[in-house]
Amino acid sequence: MTVLQLKNIKKTFGSGHKKVEALKDITFEANSDELIAIIGPSGSGKSTFLTIVGGLLTPTEGDIIINGQNISKLSEKERSKLRLKEIGFILQASNLVPFLTVDNQMKLLDKVKKENMSIQDVDRLCKDLGIDDLRGKYPSDLSGGERQRVAIAKALYSKPSIILADEPTASLDSDRAFEVMELLKNETKNNKTTTIVVTHDTRLISYFDKVFQMTDGVLENITEQVLNGENEWKK
Repeated sequence: MTVLQLKNIKKTFGSGHKKVEALKDITFEANSDELIAIIGPSGSGKSTFLTIVGGLLTPTEGDIIINGQNISKLSEKERSKLRLKEIGFILQASNLVPFLTVDNQMKLLDKVKKENMSIQDVDRLCKDLGIDDLRGKYPSDLSGGERQRVAIAKALYSKPSIILADEPTASLDSDRAFEVMELLKNETKNNKTTTIVVTHDTRLISYFDKVFQMTDGVLENITEQVLNGENEWKK
């Protein structure tokens, strides 16, 4: 089932001789239970792509359709409501609330959204992420890798239909990176979620169903080349 569609998306910053085309006429589609990688050099438009998909930034032109709803036509208040219901973010900066324990980072979402994970599912998730013994601690007590894993748990807790992850394994060692990707893959398949990962991490190639490359604001599906070993990202 198609969960996300981008139709002829363009994003321009500035004007005149300072005009920058961050995204150039992007058409993109993602289905439920797909794990998708977006690769490309710094400054190519990957982060702009993620923020537009997540409804945090409005495109200059084009339509973004999430579960049949065109979010490009929504007010900011309506987009905020949709983000809360449909989208989970995993950012490089973990964005944890400094005065809340790990457990309360997740429980905070109960105040604004129903139908989150059950207690049993949270217990399983925390064990899978290796943070079960950290649940009473505060962000300042955690390492960078631990904070990142808590941020992943927080994103999954609300059971979103789309997960947007910006370098989710950047601060993790190889073993933990593979564990996290295995978890994201399982959550994606078991919950019929769509997961889009921006990454430079060449260790992770085997986990993805599709691979797209962003170059100067242009998005290209390179799945076939990667699987055939024709793209240097795999090397």
